[in-house]
Amino acid sequence: MDTEAQPVGRGTRNAVVVAIMLGMLLAALDQTIVATALPTIVSDLGGANHLSWVVTSYLLAETIMTALIGKFGDLYGRKRMFLLSVVLFLAGSALCGMADSMLWLVGSRAIQGLGAGGLMVTAMAVIADVVPLSERGRYQGVMGSVFGVSTVAGPLLGGLFVDHLSWRWAFYVNIPLGIVVLIVASLTLPSVKAPVSPRIDYLGILFIGLAATGLTLVTTWGGNEYAWTSTVIIAMAIGSIVALGLFVAAEKRAAEPLLPLRLFRSGVFTICSIMSFIVGFAMLGGVTYLPTYLQFVHGASATESGLQMLPLVGGLLIASIGVGQVISKTGRYRIFPIVGTVLITLGLFLLSLLSNDTSYIVTAGFMVVLGVGVGLCMPVPTVVVQSTVDYADLGVATSGVSFLRTMGSSFGVAVFGSIYAHQLPEKLGPAVQAAQVDARLASTVEGVRGLPDAARTVITAAYADSLHVVFRWAVPVAALGFLTALLLKEVPLRDTARMSARDVGENFAAPASFDSERELQKLAALVVQHHKRNPAPEVLAQSGIPLTLAQAWLIMRVFRGGAESGSATLAEITGDLEVPPGAFEPLAAQLVALGHLSETLGHYRFTPTGLELFQSFIGAYRRWFLTHLADWSPENPEAFATAVNRITEQMLDRGHSLTTGKHAAPLTPA
Repeated sequence: MDTEAQPVGRGTRNAVVVAIMLGMLLAALDQTIVATALPTIVSDLGGANHLSWVVTSYLLAETIMTALIGKFGDLYGRKRMFLLSVVLFLAGSALCGMADSMLWLVGSRAIQGLGAGGLMVTAMAVIADVVPLSERGRYQGVMGSVFGVSTVAGPLLGGLFVDHLSWRWAFYVNIPLGIVVLIVASLTLPSVKAPVSPRIDYLGILFIGLAATGLTLVTTWGGNEYAWTSTVIIAMAIGSIVALGLFVAAEKRAAEPLLPLRLFRSGVFTICSIMSFIVGFAMLGGVTYLPTYLQFVHGASATESGLQMLPLVGGLLIASIGVGQVISKTGRYRIFPIVGTVLITLGLFLLSLLSNDTSYIVTAGFMVVLGVGVGLCMPVPTVVVQSTVDYADLGVATSGVSFLRTMGSSFGVAVFGSIYAHQLPEKLGPAVQAAQVDARLASTVEGVRGLPDAARTVITAAYADSLHVVFRWAVPVAALGFLTALLLKEVPLRDTARMSARDVGENFAAPASFDSERELQKLAALVVQHHKRNPAPEVLAQSGIPLTLAQAWLIMRVFRGGAESGSATLAEITGDLEVPPGAFEPLAAQLVALGHLSETLGHYRFTPTGLELFQSFIGAYRRWFLTHLADWSPENPEAFATAVNRITEQMLDRGHSLTTGKHAAPLTPA
């Protein structure tokens, strides 16, 4: 696996990072940007019974793509897959903006979701291609914050576009920004692919995709498009169960399964998976349908409904960040999902009481309860799984819990939507007759706002009553989450997992890499990031190696610059630093005088003494890193040691970890 950063200048690197972050932001925003626009979209296109699929088709496609794109990147190059993902996302966005029917919109959202899934997964892989591991922790934190920002900004931006332009601009806005990403990425990204071709679990992905789509269609169409006892629904339910069985069979045979079934032998993983599914179910279900209540019943504009959603997403973010900090400091976590699932259950129950007469202050309080409940639960599954699985399963287990959270979100929106689509005609029909108004006016936000007070009260009561049932049906699911949380055991957390608890991006992101070494790289980057000071002086002092920080830095650069030929010029050693090579001549002369380097016609190479010092430094740095992995007991120590060795070299990649984040100018000798 080639996961080392490629030599690029800092300016190029910054351009890549900005482009990648912009692409990730677009993909993350489109999970929630339609929430406040949905009532207007339904008013414009009709097809309220397909409302949930505007969100669900995006999530399902995104989830399936995340399982494929990482390995496609290893096969065909991450740059190519990133650019393909941007093109898919742009095409889907353009088609969404042009949609003239709900089915067109749903299909276009699926294309957009494929692009979004590719963007989210390849973004972190591309960052690994250009940012040295020693500096990657900072970038991981910033990129992770994109998901938190999008959770807050998505509903608000969707409302702004609806009120001041058109709901179509919630999709069109992606096009100019996406073109910028496409141009910058095509010009600056290095072409990297793994030297070893991965084995892709095509059958597993196919069958889980069919099962998830089929079950979602059953819950969406059952009782709405078709009777629950109809041939279509029964056949689809049976087909989905068969697909699920085939998925299990495929996972038993796959060389590199999407979700190894052995993981479920661990009660901790099973409990965390169920909990993650329920958290996703509750979070996006609430975020998707609350704007309908706020706009139809409270009469809020799309922008106002986005602002009025802030208590929910704010409570979620604050609780999630706070819990991550507490877990990282104390290592205790069990109480949080127990309290969190109680609050989710209570929050959904309180939302089921919303009526025409409920003030916004009370509504906001109910949203805070739900948001805090979800936030208390979100960091726990990933942290616990990272502390209990073997190194060999680190990638698939970490991805598995986030994969199931995304599936829970998709299923939650579909179930909420199915109940809503079934209830609304039953409640709205009699209300239209009682109010003696045109049914077409009663089905649009603007139409309801324009009704006389008496008629509007009757119509909005029908919407409130429909949403009562939606939230009430979600209460038992949340209660199941509480019972599941009670079964969660308190286990000692690995230090690396405690560090990752602070990373808010892990709580909101799409499924991560399915590769264990890449996940360990992310944890290693956090080790470096959270170390209070540059570890290089500590490593040198503990090892007794007779080198200054500057000398050790240049020795690492000589190793990298001369890896192929055995020798390197100063220009080759420092080519990516955008600093004149002559600035390092005094430092190189020091090492030559000490007998660590030899110089012939401007080419520097190791002497036997210098090579010995270099190897000693690598070993000392490896021992320092292993002190932070002391609580790992891998079942395959050889594979773990190989990964640690590669990661140690990458932590010292081109000597960057010997600086404080600046280039080598400060390291010239005194």
